[in-house]
Amino acid sequence: MEWWLWTITELLMVALFLVSGLVLAVILMAFGRRCRHLHDKDPAILEDPNSLKQVPCPSISDPAEKYISLIIPAYNEEHRLPGTLDETMNYLQQRAAKDKSFSYEVVIVDDGSTDGTLRVAFDFVRRYTIENVRVILLGRNHGKGEAIRSGMLHSRGELLLMLDADGATKIYDLEKLENQICRLAKNELKLGDAANTDSSSRISDIPIVAFGSRAHLEEKALATRKWYRNFLMKGFHAVVLLTAGRGIRDTQCGFKMFTRAAARKLFSNVRLKRWCFDVELVYLCKRFGIQMIEISVNWSEIPGSKVNPLSIPNMLWELCLMSVGYRTHMWKVCI
Repeated sequence: MEWWLWTITELLMVALFLVSGLVLAVILMAFGRRCRHLHDKDPAILEDPNSLKQVPCPSISDPAEKYISLIIPAYNEEHRLPGTLDETMNYLQQRAAKDKSFSYEVVIVDDGSTDGTLRVAFDFVRRYTIENVRVILLGRNHGKGEAIRSGMLHSRGELLLMLDADGATKIYDLEKLENQICRLAKNELKLGDAANTDSSSRISDIPIVAFGSRAHLEEKALATRKWYRNFLMKGFHAVVLLTAGRGIRDTQCGFKMFTRAAARKLFSNVRLKRWCFDVELVYLCKRFGIQMIEISVNWSEIPGSKVNPLSIPNMLWELCLMSVGYRTHMWKVCI
């Protein structure tokens, strides 16, 4: 009997030690990200492939120079990126031909790729000029969240759209998000007795975020996915609900649009570097009182996803960091 008691006691002590170590690790990691500037050890670099010279990166704090910026994070995407860029550039050129006031830029953020992603990106810069297509080099792999944050902070658009390199969402769906943002912004301007509700520059000053959503596809997805993937998905959604609260059903869709004012506030404060930065965006929107709208978009599964079962522990780790960081007030927000 005494042997069993000793065994149980030892197991409890080991479990307590492991839990204590995990809690300490979360606290230390959250503390290390308490300051936004500590998150920026490797500054973004913008390079012109024609002159091979580094170009100064614009800032989200500067006045907008384009109507819309499209930010595409890319990590080892040499096979999927060309199709997405071809479709995107065709759409943007056609729209610019119809509307002379329509201006755009595509910002490709190379997140430390080790394949031919950079070559593909620079080919498009040469084809469409650095005025319309730009490549930001992060140097080493940081994660999708950090790549998008860097692209947002160095974009020139009044509206800023993030989209995935795989082209899972059709580019023309950006008009759904754009139209809803413009409608809400114009309503805000009317309530504020604005003199000119058609000014896009004024619209960009109203903080609004439009979340592309696949929630309408959930029932079909549940029927076709493996049971363990559905279990993991439901579990993740439950943790997201506890961390960020209600508001957005599909936080992880990689198709989101921001006004310049919203992007400035959000991406100057976001700290999560990888998969769960979307959840932090929802939390920060609520913290700042930024309007959020969720809009159904067309979406299709594209082979080659970077998300796998091993991503789940990383996601949970980031959600723990976020919860500890904000609940203990170690992570302060800059307004």
